[in-house]
Amino acid sequence: MKKTPFNESSNSEDELLSEYHFDYKKAKPNRFANRSGKQQMTVVVLDEDIARIFSTPEAVNKVLRALIEAMPQASSGETV
Repeated sequence: MKKTPFNESSNSEDELLSEYHFDYKKAKPNRFANRSGKQQMTVVVLDEDIARIFSTPEAVNKVLRALIEAMPQASSGETV
């Protein structure tokens, strides 16, 4: 049998960092995700000052829906 790498000493490069920054623009859709027709979620990153005011997805959605209703082009079905 082959030896497993668990016996090797740990390297400082293998340590977890306290914070990671991901470039979500390069992300690809999960091809293994279930496509059962459920509501699809889209992730949007808010600036800190906005996130302090709108701390839940429901609060953000409520305000954005009201804004969409108030916009003149919203009735024609155009997207912004």
